[in-house]
Amino acid sequence: MAKSSNLEGKTGVRIVVVGDRGTGKSSLIVTAAAETYPTNVPRLLPPTRLPEDFYPDRVPITIIDTSSNPEDRGKLAEELKRADAVVLTYACDQPETLNRLSTFWLPELRQLEVKVPVIVVGCKLDLRDDQQQVSLEQVMSPIMQQFREIETCIECSAYKHIQIPEVFYYAQKAVLHPTGPLFDQETQTLKPRCVRALKRIFILCDHDRDGALSDAELNNFQVKCFNAPLQPSEIVGVKRVVQDKLIEGVNERGLTLTGFLFLHALFIEKGRLETTWTVLRKFGYNNDIKLSDDLIPYSSFKRAPDQSVELTNEAIEFLKGVYELFDSDLDNNLRPIEVEDVFSTAPENPWNDAPYKDAAEKTALGGLSLDAFLSEWALMTLLDPARSIENLIYIGYPGDPSSAIRVTRRRRLDRKKQQSERNVLQGFVFGPANAGKSALINSFLGRPYSDTYTPTADEQYAVNVVELPGGIKKTVVLREIPEDGVAKLLSSKESLAACDIAVFVYDSSDESSWKKATELLMDVAGHGEDTGYEVPCLIVAAKDDLDSFPTAIQNSTRASQDMGIEAPIPISSKLSDFNNIFRRIVNAAEHPHLSIPETEAGRSRKQYHRLINRSLMFVSVGAAVAIVGFAAYRVYAARKNASG
Repeated sequence: MAKSSNLEGKTGVRIVVVGDRGTGKSSLIVTAAAETYPTNVPRLLPPTRLPEDFYPDRVPITIIDTSSNPEDRGKLAEELKRADAVVLTYACDQPETLNRLSTFWLPELRQLEVKVPVIVVGCKLDLRDDQQQVSLEQVMSPIMQQFREIETCIECSAYKHIQIPEVFYYAQKAVLHPTGPLFDQETQTLKPRCVRALKRIFILCDHDRDGALSDAELNNFQVKCFNAPLQPSEIVGVKRVVQDKLIEGVNERGLTLTGFLFLHALFIEKGRLETTWTVLRKFGYNNDIKLSDDLIPYSSFKRAPDQSVELTNEAIEFLKGVYELFDSDLDNNLRPIEVEDVFSTAPENPWNDAPYKDAAEKTALGGLSLDAFLSEWALMTLLDPARSIENLIYIGYPGDPSSAIRVTRRRRLDRKKQQSERNVLQGFVFGPANAGKSALINSFLGRPYSDTYTPTADEQYAVNVVELPGGIKKTVVLREIPEDGVAKLLSSKESLAACDIAVFVYDSSDESSWKKATELLMDVAGHGEDTGYEVPCLIVAAKDDLDSFPTAIQNSTRASQDMGIEAPIPISSKLSDFNNIFRRIVNAAEHPHLSIPETEAGRSRKQYHRLINRSLMFVSVGAAVAIVGFAAYRVYAARKNASG
């Protein structure tokens, strides 16, 4: 097995040995390295290196000795924070040092946030009182229950050379092949993420998709993972082991998924964790049982701040096939349990948490239509392309991952060309509290209107498909920005770069709501002018079912004319009268040049630039006249000389 796949880029294992004074730390290290018991041991050893051929994994080990003196606590903490594993010692002939594991050392490791495997080692086994015939399991079981970070416990004797190499073998093994991510010691079962990864591997190896690994498929799997074929008798033996314990683990077609998972649980129970880790790493998994970063084509979605990432047609067709496969009753309703099935080969369902949870429209049965399913994917690709590609790989995308996404044209260029060629458009929804932003978002997702006002504390996303005349579909992402989140958003120069359209919502019955909305509009427009990321804007007059404030029409007309944008669009979420607002959002985003507002400062700046450009033009025209005049004079002088 390659070192890099074992250690995820590390070049060796660093083991730090800690414990009370006089518990045998230094003798343990010297005996392991020199294979002989030392007569004189220095108080503190320098770093000790075990060569790479010391253990079968062929990974070099560096062992760090430590002092337990109070004045050396700072140095001890420093070493522990650099450790890959900790060997924690006690002396078998000194019970008080065993007690100190749970009263001092293990709590101390937690306080220092040392999150690496711990191997508890009882040294000086040869000195233990023969009257104390208590098993190691009896002694350590309560401590291991309390401190789950303990990977293994072992007793040894440096003087008698009992189990000395095993100490550092177990420590190295805990780093290279950790139990924690794979197996729950308490329930004695494979952990969910491990099961999901092994299920994906099983499906990838089940080439004929018949739900079982045939002898040929099992052999191909063996060759891929271990570079050695299985003999026919070995295949029979493997299947017999499974069938004896689990009848459903094998059927007439071969080894089932249940049998495949059982085999790995058996390997782990028998301490052969390296077998399962070899399989996982061969299929690209890291120690967190997620795909290694080098499988994600990060370079394919490098982009400028005003570019975005979308799925390609190839990826969308693949996802349509996935939807059809899992929508077993073909009712255009992927139920929550079916969505979980889609992601059953990923570490977890990425849509269980914000911002994806509840971001798409639900069917009457609480599921996702095909449009909603593709919308969730579009949102994930827009916000986190790496995660989107990663999950496409998990669910079986067959092509080159970089072929699944494309980077769009820069929005700055869209404005110059006076049209957008994006399929996914992102709108930022601004407005004062209680203006009707959430009601607009909810209506976008087909949710019923509610009279109950619930302030929006955090940003939220909504994504849906908007159908335009001619059957053209665009995916629209609306991002609601709470009023008190605007200043933070605009504190970043590039905050508007990803925005295709800004929507400003106000309560048309409340003059103060209108004033706040126009202030927000001025802030956003001014920020766009200052940073070069101008965005088209629409104003939405919400709650049109209520009486408008007296000067509403006059004020709104003047403001929209002054800024050069469309007059406010009246809507009523309560009456479900939306005035084609979502199509109008798409139209404004697709033709950005028509709806970009202009502030007084922006206008002045443009006039100033026009004056400067005009002056430069006069200078250049004057210079051109002078050059032409000089050239004409030279021609005239030459002719005069010639005639002379």
